[in-house]
Amino acid sequence: MTIQSTENRAAAPLRPLSAEATVLPVILAVALGHLLNDLMQSLIPAIYPVLKDELRLSFGQIGLITLVFQGTASLLQPMVGIYTDRRPLPFSLVWGMGFSLAGLILLAHAASFAVVLVAVALIGLGSSVFHPDASRIARLAAGLRPGFAQSVFQVGGNMGSAFGPLLAAFIVVPFGQVSLEWLGGVAVAGMALLFLVGRWYRAEGLARMQAARGRPRTQRLPRRVVAGAMAVLIALSFSKFVYMAAFSSYFTFYLIDRFGVGVQAAQLYLFVFLAAVAVGTIIGGPIGDRIGRKRVIWASILGLAPVAMLIPFAGFGATVVLSSLAGLILASAFPAIIVYAQDMVPSKVGLVAGLFFGLAFGLGGLGAAVIGMIADATSIEHVFWLCSFLPLIGVLAVFLPDVKQA
Repeated sequence: MTIQSTENRAAAPLRPLSAEATVLPVILAVALGHLLNDLMQSLIPAIYPVLKDELRLSFGQIGLITLVFQGTASLLQPMVGIYTDRRPLPFSLVWGMGFSLAGLILLAHAASFAVVLVAVALIGLGSSVFHPDASRIARLAAGLRPGFAQSVFQVGGNMGSAFGPLLAAFIVVPFGQVSLEWLGGVAVAGMALLFLVGRWYRAEGLARMQAARGRPRTQRLPRRVVAGAMAVLIALSFSKFVYMAAFSSYFTFYLIDRFGVGVQAAQLYLFVFLAAVAVGTIIGGPIGDRIGRKRVIWASILGLAPVAMLIPFAGFGATVVLSSLAGLILASAFPAIIVYAQDMVPSKVGLVAGLFFGLAFGLGGLGAAVIGMIADATSIEHVFWLCSFLPLIGVLAVFLPDVKQA
């Protein structure tokens, strides 16, 4: 499977038909790069029990690790998106993967809390460079199927996040923190793959970008309407990402404390939850292409509320089933949110991707830090009860305007 176009295609303008064609190999390659990138990221929360025991960390310090990691990415991603909207960097994804590789190796040898913070900041920097342009390339290769492309791209990340706990369970837990450096080969493979993606972006993607900018807009919403819709999407993202942070950072501790399962078994149940998130992500985009993104956003976020409220009162088996259902329902919203926002401001695809992926990291990191402090003051079970009310914010989706789909 080749994803590189001949160089002379970059020089000639794309015909409208070719610019609207879906380039599936490129979408799959970017999704695989997303899988490898997020696999490395997911190792951070997956090894929290190991770090907590080896470095004697508190729940508050665990939350601060998440805050530094996700905060680094959240602050930089919109800036990266703004810059690459104006000055495209075809090989930026390779650099992003390189930063993550450096952070992973440093984390493998971190002997203090401060070094852990530096290591996760490097991994966060890698994510901030990777996500805006990777999302842009997926949309450029999508043609007339942006929801499908965004779902495939994001499900790659979800799969990577799901595999992280498995690697932690079978490699890091048995062999210790230093075994993280064995996974450096994942980053090297990712850099090689993303170099090929960069060559396609330079040869054909840039021409597609120019063709899209020259295409007449079919709908132009007033700025105040766009600003109001963005505010609603940010509020909905807050409910989604903080709720997701509770699971990604603390679900293992919840299962250990409430049901007495072992660390390795808890990692496997976290994998089940994250696998359900991947399924929800791949469903959300194509459904949005068919029935409208606003309907998907409304149903996925507000529809989570009854499931979330049952989880704190459920037994062990029901908790596993309900948490998986919650992940599936909630995850379907994010592809729809990204493409809905890009449909409103199609000239700022990188900024929109950077903003919402940045929100994913920033709100998730802030939420994890606050959850950790509340858990130290009360209990991990209490914070899961509190978080069950977050999906009710989904009622704000009723204020989103109708936007013509690309």
